[in-house]
Amino acid sequence: MTINWFPGHMNKARNQIQEAMPDIDLVVEVLDSRLPYSSTNPLVDELREGKPCIKVLNKADLSDPNTTRLWIEHFEQQDNTRAVALVAEDRKQSQKLIQLIKSIASQKVEQKKAVRVMIMGIPNVGKSTLINALAGRYIARTGNEPAVTKRQQMIDLKNGVILSDTPGILWPKFENKNSGYRLATSGAIKDTAMEYEDVAMYALEYFAQAYPNQLMERYKLTSLSELKEGMQLLDAVGRKRGCLRSGGIVDIHKAAEIVLHEFRAAKIGLLSLETPTMIAAEEIIMEQERLARQAAIEEKKRLAQKGKRPQPPETESNQT
Repeated sequence: MTINWFPGHMNKARNQIQEAMPDIDLVVEVLDSRLPYSSTNPLVDELREGKPCIKVLNKADLSDPNTTRLWIEHFEQQDNTRAVALVAEDRKQSQKLIQLIKSIASQKVEQKKAVRVMIMGIPNVGKSTLINALAGRYIARTGNEPAVTKRQQMIDLKNGVILSDTPGILWPKFENKNSGYRLATSGAIKDTAMEYEDVAMYALEYFAQAYPNQLMERYKLTSLSELKEGMQLLDAVGRKRGCLRSGGIVDIHKAAEIVLHEFRAAKIGLLSLETPTMIAAEEIIMEQERLARQAAIEEKKRLAQKGKRPQPPETESNQT
């Protein structure tokens, strides 16, 4: 499945970010702690121009805490980067972020100048919720639908920090196909841009491998040994939840909705969709695929050039 969702305002947002970046002291990128790699926008590191960055792993109350710790360690190994896990709705946790911002931009603080912070992140990771918590009042519109924020806005927190909020931006195409599925599983991509059944089957196959006990407990499955494929798992979940049509046929779409909604609400358990080790392996595969594609392109060019080469003139011996 290819997920391609890039509304026009997102392209405009990229240009706005580029124009505003020279005046920014620090970037805060909000991520979904359940999928920190897939919810990282590659454009952030490109657009921040080497400025300090805090990776905020939001929705920490929904993710596997052990996996979240691994991701924090992973991000803190990157240049000029700090990482913190929190729940944006918890104002006490969000206020600790202010202290981290000021400690990183200590020179500005000592000069009694406001620290200008740009908040970035893909849709539906909780940027607006975090901004409201930092401000202590309702400023940014929030919602379960991705891409709620449509334009830039400046927010003076009156504590030495000025926030620049940006619309959530996704990149036009996911090079890692798994990232598209994970984002769809989490709800970062509009439901109208995906096939529920495909996404739910992908999620169930992963849960069966990474969190078999939680999956079996939630859906009262006695064993997963005979449920290897996503369709088999989805069918089993549908039967357990009574998603049946006449003739005992499972309503696959209804079963898929149950799985995705319950994952997003952490009713299956505190689950993460990816680990640093998984991503390292996937990036190796992606690099191999890139090299193979490039080799195919070069070979095609070589053959095309060879076909255009002028033929040697005929000699008397081969003339008729």
